[in-house]
Amino acid sequence: MINIKKIVSVFFSALLLISATTTNSIAIDKIHFVIGGGAGGGWDGTARGTGEALTKAGFLKSASFENMSGGGGGKALAYMINTKPENTILVQSTPLVLRSITRHKGYVSGSGTLSYKDVVPIAGVIGDYGAIAVAKSSPYKNFEDVVKAYKADPNSIKMAGGSVRGSMDHLIGALAFQAAGANPNDVAYIPYDAGGKALAGLLSGETQIISTGLGELMGARDQVRIIGITAPDRVSDAPDAPTLKEQGYDVQFVNWRGFFGPPGMSNKDKKAIAKMLGDVQKTPEWETVRARNAWVNIYNPDKKFVKFLKTQTNEMTALMKKLGVI
Repeated sequence: MINIKKIVSVFFSALLLISATTTNSIAIDKIHFVIGGGAGGGWDGTARGTGEALTKAGFLKSASFENMSGGGGGKALAYMINTKPENTILVQSTPLVLRSITRHKGYVSGSGTLSYKDVVPIAGVIGDYGAIAVAKSSPYKNFEDVVKAYKADPNSIKMAGGSVRGSMDHLIGALAFQAAGANPNDVAYIPYDAGGKALAGLLSGETQIISTGLGELMGARDQVRIIGITAPDRVSDAPDAPTLKEQGYDVQFVNWRGFFGPPGMSNKDKKAIAKMLGDVQKTPEWETVRARNAWVNIYNPDKKFVKFLKTQTNEMTALMKKLGVI
């Protein structure tokens, strides 16, 4: 079981303390955001939301976005490594650690396993709790209803997620079913290309539940009912979403998301972008984006980010072995 207190103490130790200024100097005119998944996913929302806040708050003159799906983020990662594009950053999260643990082969011929060590860690920016939801029309009112249905007939429950098996979406659901006494490897997991398609699969009836990030479901609350989140307590931005813990399933986890530069990025550019990502979090423009997605507000730059990634690699290795994923 992931120790939420340990994660919070390590990852949130660098909470932003810088006061917002009335004018924001522009060190970099524009940034191109590379997104390793399709529209509607957590990476997509994080990149576009961050770009929105940076431009509206005056830190950037312009932001552009490119969705580059494939290989659970591997295609985008390989693009950064191979082309080393200027003024470009990659949004990533826990799956970047997972891919190295599971020895997932990327798109770089002969490169072997790709990981955060192959790119330049700039800063972690937000935390997103995991969430399990059903369609509004579903007969399942809470996670216990889903568990009962699964135990009566395992084939009756299919779980949608916005990435490949062994991804963060898969692990969130696996943790929940494990806490309910089920073998997580026996739960049918249906992978889709990002959260938008996973949500469509749920609403069409292809699956009965969806396992994803809370932020990805915030804009779909008129279509889905959130039946469990992995926060230790209910969050103020989604007060109607019950925790799994309060339902008797002790599952607590927060997924980080942050940004990485290409190999060879200058230290000057890295520090300028890292500072920008920290400073923007004290602006009302950022708060609008953060509250809309129910994110946990963090700032974890440079060397502190690298230290966290090393720690999480050890923690996630233990978790994935426990779940039987590796």
